Amino acid sequence: MIQIKKGSVQETLIIPLYARRMCNKRFASLYSDPAADEVCENLDYDFSEIEKKADTTAYEFGALEGAMRQLDMMWEINDYLKNHPNAAIVCLGCGLDQDPRRCGGAGNKIYNLDFPDTIEAREELIGVDPRETNIPGDINDLSWMDKIDAEGGVIFYAAGVIHYFKKEDVKKLVLAMAEKFPESRFVFDTVNERGFKMMMKVVLKNWDMKEAAAYFRTDDAVKELSLWSDRIKVSTRGYMLGYYDMKNPEVKAIHRFLAKIADKMLGMQIVKIENKHKAR
Repeated sequence: MIQIKKGSVQETLIIPLYARRMCNKRFASLYSDPAADEVCENLDYDFSEIEKKADTTAYEFGALEGAMRQLDMMWEINDYLKNHPNAAIVCLGCGLDQDPRRCGGAGNKIYNLDFPDTIEAREELIGVDPRETNIPGDINDLSWMDKIDAEGGVIFYAAGVIHYFKKEDVKKLVLAMAEKFPESRFVFDTVNERGFKMMMKVVLKNWDMKEAAAYFRTDDAVKELSLWSDRIKVSTRGYMLGYYDMKNPEVKAIHRFLAKIADKMLGMQIVKIENKHKAR
């Protein structure tokens, strides 16, 4: 058993993991993440405070949001691997994400990038898969790109990360990928202006509005991001209903209603950027 202390880096990582565990039980026909169950069972941590909220509609839907986002990301990874069977998979801001381990096979190298303390906590809690290389560092320090073996292609993805990046840094990241990794794919989630203000309400209290204005969100990802480079092709899908219709027995009518609001009114979407530049 691994003891998790209150206020530690480990605690910030296992709380979303618990939500995924809950989705395993409540939305079993839609979502499955056996690793979440296994990790939570091996932790010495008091989940009672979280469990008090677990039956509320808000918490259930929040957990479902996280589950759908991971399903979307895995869909994109597996879709890319159809045409690039030996591609590398790069998880940006990995936390305890183990989804790449469920995609592809022995020929697909996995790279996990996050801050050093997070990587340290990750290795303690879930170990290192034989296919994996963990890279401690800052995503905005692009030197990490030199460690990626993309000979067979590469798909990058960032789940719940880009909201915290300044627009200029997202653009720098996208342009660097387009230059360095021909025929690559980059997938991430984002929201529109209304969604940003709602999702980031607590965080915004700690920023002045001038600072908050610099952080990434978009009302039209295709139009805005396509202007960054003629090498990229940008497309989007709804975050909640763009890949799966959620017409499952466990998903309540209120969940589907909220999903429609999330996709349409809050602009919750998955952005896919294809690098059109061909490898020589």
